[in-house]
Amino acid sequence: MAVPQNKVTRSRRNMRRGHDALTAGNPNECPDCGELKRPHHVCPSCGSYAGREVIAQVDEIDLDDDAA
Repeated sequence: MAVPQNKVTRSRRNMRRGHDALTAGNPNECPDCGELKRPHHVCPSCGSYAGREVIAQVDEIDLDDDAA
């Protein structure tokens, strides 16, 4: 069973965790609609990627007509 020979101090323990911090995202502006989006991903608001529409967006869905 592994048992540490000596106590690991708070300073040495925290130095080991120096690379564990989360980094902030890097959002880019969509050239079509101007909303922020992740780089190299489809825009969630307009559905375009690289200047062309990849996902057709539906403005409103009327659930009453679908249920009938």
